[in-house]
Amino acid sequence: MNLTSQICRLSAVAAAAALALAACNKPSDTGAPTSGATGTSSTSSSKSSDTTVAGGGITPNTGAMGAASGTSSTTTTPSAMVGANPPGAVAPSTTPNTALSASETSFVNHAAEDGMFEVEIAKVAATKATDPAVKSFAQRLVDDHTAANDKLRQIAASHNITLPASMPASKQKDIDRLNKLSGAQFDREFIQMVGIKDHKTDIDMFEKISKDAKASDLRDFAQSTLPTLREHLAQAQKLPGKS
Repeated sequence: MNLTSQICRLSAVAAAAALALAACNKPSDTGAPTSGATGTSSTSSSKSSDTTVAGGGITPNTGAMGAASGTSSTTTTPSAMVGANPPGAVAPSTTPNTALSASETSFVNHAAEDGMFEVEIAKVAATKATDPAVKSFAQRLVDDHTAANDKLRQIAASHNITLPASMPASKQKDIDRLNKLSGAQFDREFIQMVGIKDHKTDIDMFEKISKDAKASDLRDFAQSTLPTLREHLAQAQKLPGKS
């Protein structure tokens, strides 16, 4: 082989080597740019997810749904509570507060005065009477009339009526006069004045109001008290020394 041929061959080999080297050093078209695009897409997706949750929408992301669910629970629960318990709602009052008529008010006041009198004078008889039967009767009057007075006080309060704080002067005089007596005379006077006379008056008054009263609580009170008043009268009429 002559020198010229060898030089041409070496030149061809060198050119091929140069082309191969150039091919190896050429930058790739699918590397970093693809990764960068993916990162940008991920960031954009994250921002979109954040924006969607903040706006109250629902996204497939489980975390975002959990956050949205928590926010919804916080805001809807008070609304449900307000709906069930509207501000200012109160239970309706069942306490009677109607004004009584003049006759009903008069009955309440007289019944209260008579009730106080019978309790006080019966307390005197429970200790001062000489006959055991009279003592027992007096104690029953104390118990029964105290209970009736308590019920009447409740009814008066429900109708805004202030009951008398003390007995009339005439009733106090009767107690003072009876206190001056003693023995069998005291027993007879107590039976006649309280057991018979006062109870007859009470029965007449309670019977009338039990028929005429418009207020149901007052009418019921009179009707439920009448049997006890009649029992008191019947018992007083059977006591020894009643006449």
